[in-house]
Amino acid sequence: MLRIGLTGGIGAGKSTVSATFSELGGVVVDGDVIAREVVEPGTPGLAGLVDAFGDEILLPDGALNRPALAAIAFSDEEKRQTLNGIVHPLVAHRRSELISAAASDAVIVEDIPLLVESQMAPMFPLVVIVHADPELRVKRLIEYRNFTEEDARARIAAQATEEQRRAVADVWLDNSGSAADLVGKARALWHERIRPFADNVEAGRPAHAVPHLVPADPDWAAQAQRILARLRTTFGHRATRVDHIGSTAIPGLDAKDVIDIQVSVAALDVADEVSDALLAAGYVGTPITSDTGKPDARSTVPEFDHTDADHLWHKRLYCSADPGRPTNVHVRVDGWPNQQFALLFADWLAANPAVRSDYQELKRRVAAQGHLTTGAYAEAKEPWFLDAYRRAWEWADTAGWRPGA
Repeated sequence: MLRIGLTGGIGAGKSTVSATFSELGGVVVDGDVIAREVVEPGTPGLAGLVDAFGDEILLPDGALNRPALAAIAFSDEEKRQTLNGIVHPLVAHRRSELISAAASDAVIVEDIPLLVESQMAPMFPLVVIVHADPELRVKRLIEYRNFTEEDARARIAAQATEEQRRAVADVWLDNSGSAADLVGKARALWHERIRPFADNVEAGRPAHAVPHLVPADPDWAAQAQRILARLRTTFGHRATRVDHIGSTAIPGLDAKDVIDIQVSVAALDVADEVSDALLAAGYVGTPITSDTGKPDARSTVPEFDHTDADHLWHKRLYCSADPGRPTNVHVRVDGWPNQQFALLFADWLAANPAVRSDYQELKRRVAAQGHLTTGAYAEAKEPWFLDAYRRAWEWADTAGWRPGA
Protein backbone atom coordinates (compact mmCIF):
# COMPACT_ATOMS: atom_id res chain seq x y z
CA MET A 1 0.00 0.00 0.00
CA LEU A 2 1.22 3.47 -0.88
CA ARG A 3 -0.28 6.53 0.75
CA ILE A 4 -0.19 9.83 -1.13
CA GLY A 5 -0.95 13.15 0.53
CA LEU A 6 -2.84 15.52 -1.78
CA THR A 7 -3.64 19.12 -0.90
CA GLY A 8 -3.88 22.65 -2.20
CA GLY A 9 -5.49 25.93 -1.31
CA ILE A 10 -9.22 26.39 -1.72
CA GLY A 11 -10.01 27.00 -5.40
CA ALA A 12 -6.64 25.67 -6.58
CA GLY A 13 -8.04 22.61 -8.38
CA LYS A 14 -7.31 19.82 -5.92
CA SER A 15 -10.67 18.14 -6.62
CA THR A 16 -9.80 17.82 -10.32
CA VAL A 17 -6.56 16.01 -9.48
CA SER A 18 -8.32 13.83 -6.92
CA ALA A 19 -10.97 12.80 -9.46
CA THR A 20 -8.27 12.01 -12.03
CA PHE A 21 -6.39 9.78 -9.60
CA SER A 22 -9.65 8.02 -8.75
CA GLU A 23 -10.34 7.32 -12.44
CA LEU A 24 -6.86 5.82 -12.73
CA GLY A 25 -7.46 3.39 -9.86
CA GLY A 26 -6.51 5.33 -6.76
CA VAL A 27 -8.55 4.88 -3.60
CA VAL A 28 -9.42 8.47 -2.75
CA VAL A 29 -10.01 9.29 0.89
CA ASP A 30 -11.48 12.77 0.57
CA GLY A 31 -11.16 14.99 3.62
CA ASP A 32 -13.91 17.32 2.39
CA VAL A 33 -16.36 14.45 1.94
CA ILE A 34 -15.52 13.00 5.33
CA ALA A 35 -15.76 16.42 6.94
CA ARG A 36 -19.34 16.66 5.64
CA GLU A 37 -20.19 13.14 6.81
CA VAL A 38 -19.06 13.70 10.39
CA VAL A 39 -21.31 16.75 10.85
CA GLU A 40 -24.50 15.38 9.31
CA PRO A 41 -27.72 15.71 11.36
CA GLY A 42 -27.72 13.42 14.35
CA THR A 43 -23.92 13.09 14.57
CA PRO A 44 -21.80 13.95 17.61
CA GLY A 45 -19.87 16.29 15.31
CA LEU A 46 -22.84 18.50 14.57
CA ALA A 47 -23.85 18.52 18.22
CA GLY A 48 -20.36 19.70 19.15
CA LEU A 49 -20.49 22.53 16.62
CA VAL A 50 -23.87 23.72 17.92
CA ASP A 51 -22.54 23.70 21.48
CA ALA A 52 -19.55 25.80 20.37
CA PHE A 53 -21.18 28.22 17.92
CA GLY A 54 -24.92 28.23 18.66
CA ASP A 55 -28.13 27.30 16.85
CA GLU A 56 -27.61 30.00 14.24
CA ILE A 57 -25.32 27.64 12.31
CA LEU A 58 -28.30 25.34 11.57
CA LEU A 59 -30.73 25.40 8.66
CA PRO A 60 -34.47 25.11 9.38
CA ASP A 61 -34.34 21.35 8.70
CA GLY A 62 -31.57 20.89 11.29
CA ALA A 63 -28.72 20.45 8.81
CA LEU A 64 -25.52 22.46 9.04
CA ASN A 65 -25.61 25.90 7.42
CA ARG A 66 -22.05 25.90 6.13
CA PRO A 67 -21.85 29.55 5.03
CA ALA A 68 -23.16 30.63 8.45
CA LEU A 69 -20.57 28.46 10.20
CA ALA A 70 -17.79 29.78 7.94
CA ALA A 71 -18.77 33.39 8.62
CA ILE A 72 -18.40 32.77 12.35
CA ALA A 73 -15.53 30.28 12.50
CA PHE A 74 -13.23 32.10 10.08
CA SER A 75 -13.75 35.49 11.67
CA ASP A 76 -10.83 35.00 14.08
CA GLU A 77 -8.08 32.50 14.87
CA GLU A 78 -9.50 31.27 18.19
CA LYS A 79 -12.84 30.31 16.62
CA ARG A 80 -11.09 28.60 13.71
CA GLN A 81 -9.06 26.54 16.17
CA THR A 82 -12.26 25.59 17.99
CA LEU A 83 -13.78 24.39 14.72
CA ASN A 84 -10.69 22.37 13.87
CA GLY A 85 -10.57 20.87 17.36
CA ILE A 86 -14.08 19.49 16.94
CA VAL A 87 -13.94 18.29 13.35
CA HIS A 88 -10.35 17.10 12.84
CA PRO A 89 -10.38 14.18 15.33
CA LEU A 90 -13.63 12.89 13.85
CA VAL A 91 -12.24 13.14 10.31
CA ALA A 92 -9.03 11.36 11.32
CA HIS A 93 -10.96 8.46 12.85
CA ARG A 94 -13.14 8.01 9.78
CA ARG A 95 -10.09 8.29 7.49
CA SER A 96 -8.40 5.45 9.39
CA GLU A 97 -11.46 3.26 8.95
CA LEU A 98 -11.50 3.79 5.18
CA ILE A 99 -7.77 3.09 4.79
CA SER A 100 -8.00 -0.10 6.84
CA ALA A 101 -10.71 -1.38 4.47
CA ALA A 102 -8.56 -0.85 1.31
CA ALA A 103 -6.65 -3.64 -0.47
CA SER A 104 -3.04 -4.19 0.56
CA ASP A 105 -1.70 -3.13 -2.87
CA ALA A 106 -3.87 -0.02 -3.18
CA VAL A 107 -2.69 3.51 -3.83
CA ILE A 108 -4.42 5.55 -1.14
CA VAL A 109 -4.86 9.19 -2.16
CA GLU A 110 -5.57 11.17 0.98
CA ASP A 111 -7.21 14.39 -0.14
CA ILE A 112 -6.65 16.64 2.88
CA PRO A 113 -7.48 20.36 2.60
CA LEU A 114 -5.42 21.34 5.67
CA LEU A 115 -2.56 18.87 5.27
CA VAL A 116 0.05 21.62 5.55
CA GLU A 117 -1.67 23.49 8.37
CA SER A 118 -2.03 20.31 10.44
CA GLN A 119 1.65 19.41 9.87
CA MET A 120 0.77 16.00 8.42
CA ALA A 121 3.17 16.10 5.44
CA PRO A 122 5.91 13.92 7.03
CA MET A 123 3.38 11.11 7.41
CA PHE A 124 3.28 10.53 3.64
CA PRO A 125 5.88 9.02 1.27
CA LEU A 126 4.78 11.56 -1.34
CA VAL A 127 3.03 14.92 -1.00
CA VAL A 128 1.33 16.47 -4.04
CA ILE A 129 0.41 20.16 -3.93
CA VAL A 130 -2.00 21.72 -6.42
CA HIS A 131 -1.39 25.45 -6.77
CA ALA A 132 -2.93 28.47 -8.44
CA ASP A 133 -2.38 32.18 -7.95
CA PRO A 134 -4.62 33.62 -5.18
CA GLU A 135 -6.31 36.07 -7.54
CA LEU A 136 -7.23 33.26 -9.90
CA ARG A 137 -8.56 31.24 -6.97
CA VAL A 138 -10.71 34.16 -5.83
CA LYS A 139 -12.13 34.44 -9.34
CA ARG A 140 -12.93 30.72 -9.45
CA LEU A 141 -14.57 30.72 -6.02
CA ILE A 142 -16.84 33.60 -7.00
CA GLU A 143 -17.67 32.23 -10.44
CA TYR A 144 -18.10 28.52 -9.72
CA ARG A 145 -18.85 28.24 -6.01
CA ASN A 146 -20.93 31.37 -5.35
CA PHE A 147 -18.53 32.84 -2.76
CA THR A 148 -18.53 36.54 -2.09
CA GLU A 149 -15.17 38.14 -2.72
CA GLU A 150 -14.82 38.87 1.00
CA ASP A 151 -15.49 35.26 1.97
CA ALA A 152 -13.13 33.93 -0.72
CA ARG A 153 -10.27 36.12 0.43
CA ALA A 154 -10.92 35.28 4.10
CA ARG A 155 -10.79 31.54 3.38
CA ILE A 156 -7.57 31.89 1.39
CA ALA A 157 -5.95 34.06 4.07
CA ALA A 158 -6.82 31.47 6.75
CA GLN A 159 -4.93 28.72 4.91
CA ALA A 160 -1.23 28.00 4.46
CA THR A 161 0.92 30.35 2.40
CA GLU A 162 2.57 29.39 -0.88
CA GLU A 163 5.93 29.32 0.90
CA GLN A 164 4.61 26.88 3.52
CA ARG A 165 3.18 24.61 0.84
CA ARG A 166 6.36 24.63 -1.24
CA ALA A 167 8.35 23.57 1.81
CA VAL A 168 6.49 20.24 2.00
CA ALA A 169 5.74 19.63 -1.69
CA ASP A 170 7.40 16.63 -3.32
CA VAL A 171 5.33 17.42 -6.41
CA TRP A 172 4.06 20.89 -7.37
CA LEU A 173 1.19 20.87 -9.88
CA ASP A 174 0.57 24.32 -11.31
CA ASN A 175 -3.06 24.96 -12.24
CA SER A 176 -2.81 28.34 -13.88
CA GLY A 177 -4.10 26.90 -17.16
CA SER A 178 -7.18 24.94 -18.17
CA ALA A 179 -8.76 21.99 -16.38
CA ALA A 180 -7.63 19.78 -19.28
CA ASP A 181 -4.03 20.89 -18.75
CA LEU A 182 -4.25 19.95 -15.07
CA VAL A 183 -5.79 16.55 -15.87
CA GLY A 184 -2.91 15.89 -18.28
CA LYS A 185 -0.34 16.73 -15.62
CA ALA A 186 -2.09 14.54 -13.07
CA ARG A 187 -2.27 11.58 -15.45
CA ALA A 188 1.42 11.89 -16.32
CA LEU A 189 2.33 12.04 -12.65
CA TRP A 190 0.29 8.91 -11.95
CA HIS A 191 1.80 6.83 -14.76
CA GLU A 192 5.38 8.07 -14.50
CA ARG A 193 5.84 8.28 -10.75
CA ILE A 194 2.96 7.27 -8.47
CA ARG A 195 2.07 3.89 -10.00
CA PRO A 196 5.73 2.80 -10.40
CA PHE A 197 6.37 3.94 -6.81
CA ALA A 198 3.46 1.82 -5.57
CA ASP A 199 4.60 -1.20 -7.60
CA ASN A 200 8.11 -0.92 -6.15
CA VAL A 201 6.77 -0.78 -2.60
CA GLU A 202 4.56 -3.80 -3.24
CA ALA A 203 7.52 -5.74 -4.69
CA GLY A 204 9.93 -4.55 -2.02
CA ARG A 205 12.44 -3.19 -4.51
CA PRO A 206 14.24 0.16 -4.80
CA ALA A 207 13.48 2.35 -7.79
CA HIS A 208 15.78 1.63 -10.70
CA ALA A 209 18.12 4.53 -11.23
CA VAL A 210 21.66 5.03 -12.49
CA PRO A 211 22.20 8.73 -11.72
CA HIS A 212 25.00 10.59 -13.45
CA LEU A 213 27.16 13.40 -12.15
CA VAL A 214 25.27 16.67 -12.50
CA PRO A 215 25.91 20.30 -11.53
CA ALA A 216 25.02 21.27 -7.98
CA ASP A 217 21.29 21.81 -7.52
CA PRO A 218 20.29 24.52 -5.01
CA ASP A 219 17.03 22.60 -4.41
CA TRP A 220 18.82 19.56 -2.95
CA ALA A 221 18.79 21.11 0.53
CA ALA A 222 15.01 21.67 0.49
CA GLN A 223 14.40 18.16 -0.85
CA ALA A 224 16.57 16.76 1.92
CA GLN A 225 14.61 18.65 4.57
CA ARG A 226 11.42 16.92 3.48
CA ILE A 227 13.12 13.53 3.63
CA LEU A 228 14.61 14.31 7.05
CA ALA A 229 11.15 15.18 8.39
CA ARG A 230 9.73 11.95 6.96
CA LEU A 231 12.46 9.83 8.52
CA ARG A 232 12.27 11.58 11.89
CA THR A 233 8.57 10.75 11.90
CA THR A 234 9.29 7.13 10.92
CA PHE A 235 12.04 6.51 13.48
CA GLY A 236 10.65 8.71 16.25
CA HIS A 237 12.57 8.33 19.51
CA ARG A 238 14.64 5.45 18.06
CA ALA A 239 16.88 7.89 16.15
CA THR A 240 19.47 9.91 18.06
CA ARG A 241 19.88 12.21 15.06
CA VAL A 242 19.01 12.35 11.34
CA ASP A 243 21.34 14.21 8.96
CA HIS A 244 21.73 15.13 5.31
CA ILE A 245 25.17 13.78 4.34
CA GLY A 246 27.17 13.10 1.20
CA SER A 247 27.88 15.31 -1.78
CA THR A 248 24.38 16.78 -2.12
CA ALA A 249 24.75 18.16 1.42
CA ILE A 250 27.67 20.37 0.36
CA PRO A 251 26.57 23.61 -1.35
CA GLY A 252 28.07 24.14 -4.80
CA LEU A 253 29.46 20.62 -5.19
CA ASP A 254 28.63 18.62 -8.32
CA ALA A 255 27.12 15.27 -7.41
CA LYS A 256 25.03 12.37 -8.51
CA ASP A 257 21.40 13.32 -8.08
CA VAL A 258 20.93 11.12 -5.01
CA ILE A 259 20.06 12.44 -1.57
CA ASP A 260 22.06 10.63 1.12
CA ILE A 261 20.64 10.62 4.64
CA GLN A 262 22.20 9.20 7.77
CA VAL A 263 20.02 7.99 10.62
CA SER A 264 22.02 7.53 13.82
CA VAL A 265 20.75 4.91 16.25
CA ALA A 266 21.88 3.28 19.49
CA ALA A 267 22.11 -0.19 17.89
CA LEU A 268 21.57 -1.68 14.43
CA ASP A 269 18.72 -3.79 15.80
CA VAL A 270 16.70 -0.57 15.69
CA ALA A 271 16.83 -0.59 11.89
CA ASP A 272 15.42 -4.10 11.81
CA GLU A 273 12.63 -3.05 14.19
CA VAL A 274 11.47 -0.24 11.90
CA SER A 275 11.92 -1.98 8.53
CA ASP A 276 8.15 -2.31 8.01
CA ALA A 277 7.61 1.34 8.87
CA LEU A 278 10.42 2.32 6.50
CA LEU A 279 8.80 0.35 3.69
CA ALA A 280 5.50 2.12 4.38
CA ALA A 281 7.43 5.40 4.14
CA GLY A 282 8.82 4.32 0.75
CA TYR A 283 12.28 2.99 1.68
CA VAL A 284 13.34 -0.55 0.81
CA GLY A 285 16.04 -2.57 2.56
CA THR A 286 19.11 -3.69 0.57
CA PRO A 287 21.67 -6.48 1.11
CA ILE A 288 24.42 -3.92 1.84
CA THR A 289 25.39 -4.21 5.50
CA SER A 290 28.81 -2.54 5.77
CA ASP A 291 30.92 0.40 4.66
CA THR A 292 34.49 0.07 3.46
CA GLY A 293 36.60 0.17 6.61
CA LYS A 294 39.55 2.53 7.08
CA PRO A 295 42.75 1.78 8.99
CA ASP A 296 43.26 3.47 12.33
CA ALA A 297 39.55 4.14 12.71
CA ARG A 298 38.70 7.37 14.50
CA SER A 299 35.80 8.57 16.63
CA THR A 300 35.10 11.36 19.10
CA VAL A 301 33.68 8.66 21.39
CA PRO A 302 36.66 7.35 23.42
CA GLU A 303 35.70 3.67 23.43
CA PHE A 304 35.59 3.60 19.60
CA ASP A 305 38.63 5.82 18.89
CA HIS A 306 41.51 4.03 17.12
CA THR A 307 39.56 0.76 17.19
CA ASP A 308 39.73 -1.22 13.97
CA ALA A 309 37.08 -3.86 14.68
CA ASP A 310 35.30 -4.73 11.46
CA HIS A 311 31.85 -4.57 13.00
CA LEU A 312 32.29 -0.84 13.68
CA TRP A 313 31.79 -0.26 9.94
CA HIS A 314 28.51 -2.16 9.78
CA LYS A 315 25.27 -0.39 8.82
CA ARG A 316 21.89 -0.90 7.19
CA LEU A 317 21.12 0.67 3.82
CA TYR A 318 17.64 1.50 2.58
CA CYS A 319 16.91 2.99 -0.83
CA SER A 320 13.86 4.88 -2.03
CA ALA A 321 11.20 3.09 -4.06
CA ASP A 322 10.21 6.48 -5.51
CA PRO A 323 11.52 6.81 -9.08
CA GLY A 324 11.22 10.57 -8.81
CA ARG A 325 13.59 11.06 -5.89
CA PRO A 326 16.60 8.70 -5.59
CA THR A 327 17.55 8.50 -1.93
CA ASN A 328 19.93 6.40 0.17
CA VAL A 329 19.19 6.03 3.87
CA HIS A 330 22.25 4.87 5.82
CA VAL A 331 21.42 3.63 9.32
CA ARG A 332 24.56 3.66 11.47
CA VAL A 333 25.33 3.38 15.16
CA ASP A 334 25.92 6.69 16.92
CA GLY A 335 29.63 7.05 17.71
CA TRP A 336 30.92 4.30 15.43
CA PRO A 337 33.66 5.38 12.99
CA ASN A 338 31.47 5.16 9.88
CA GLN A 339 28.77 7.33 11.49
CA GLN A 340 31.34 9.89 12.63
CA PHE A 341 33.14 10.09 9.28
CA ALA A 342 29.91 10.71 7.36
CA LEU A 343 29.33 13.80 9.54
CA LEU A 344 32.96 14.87 9.53
CA PHE A 345 33.39 14.57 5.76
CA ALA A 346 30.58 16.99 4.95
CA ASP A 347 31.82 19.54 7.50
CA TRP A 348 35.44 19.18 6.34
CA LEU A 349 34.59 19.83 2.70
CA ALA A 350 32.28 22.71 3.56
CA ALA A 351 35.06 24.37 5.57
CA ASN A 352 37.87 23.76 3.07
CA PRO A 353 37.29 25.08 -0.48
CA ALA A 354 40.57 23.64 -1.79
CA VAL A 355 39.67 20.15 -0.63
CA ARG A 356 36.18 20.56 -2.02
CA SER A 357 37.61 21.55 -5.40
CA ASP A 358 40.01 18.59 -5.34
CA TYR A 359 37.17 16.19 -4.58
CA GLN A 360 35.03 17.65 -7.35
CA GLU A 361 37.80 17.13 -9.87
CA LEU A 362 38.14 13.50 -8.71
CA LYS A 363 34.41 12.94 -9.19
CA ARG A 364 34.56 14.39 -12.69
CA ARG A 365 37.53 12.22 -13.65
CA VAL A 366 35.83 9.07 -12.39
CA ALA A 367 32.55 9.94 -14.09
CA ALA A 368 34.39 10.61 -17.37
CA GLN A 369 35.63 7.01 -17.38
CA GLY A 370 32.17 5.86 -18.46
CA HIS A 371 28.72 5.01 -17.14
CA LEU A 372 29.90 3.29 -13.98
CA THR A 373 27.56 1.52 -11.64
CA THR A 374 27.13 3.00 -8.18
CA GLY A 375 29.44 0.37 -6.68
CA ALA A 376 32.17 0.87 -9.28
CA TYR A 377 31.92 4.64 -8.92
CA ALA A 378 32.48 4.39 -5.16
CA GLU A 379 35.32 1.87 -5.59
CA ALA A 380 37.13 4.12 -8.05
CA LYS A 381 37.16 6.94 -5.48
CA GLU A 382 38.31 4.76 -2.57
CA PRO A 383 42.11 5.40 -2.90
CA TRP A 384 41.44 9.14 -2.56
CA PHE A 385 39.23 8.48 0.46
CA LEU A 386 41.96 6.54 2.26
CA ASP A 387 44.14 9.64 2.36
CA ALA A 388 41.15 11.94 2.86
CA TYR A 389 40.20 10.01 5.99
CA ARG A 390 43.53 10.85 7.60
CA ARG A 391 43.47 14.49 6.48
CA ALA A 392 39.89 15.02 7.61
CA TRP A 393 40.67 13.83 11.13
CA GLU A 394 43.79 15.99 11.24
CA TRP A 395 41.55 18.97 10.47
CA ALA A 396 39.03 17.79 13.06
CA ASP A 397 41.72 17.63 15.75
CA THR A 398 43.01 21.10 14.85
CA ALA A 399 39.56 22.67 14.62
CA GLY A 400 38.20 20.93 17.70
CA TRP A 401 35.44 19.40 15.59
CA ARG A 402 32.60 17.50 17.24
CA PRO A 403 29.43 16.17 15.59
CA GLY A 404 26.81 18.88 15.59
CA ALA A 405 29.14 21.49 17.08
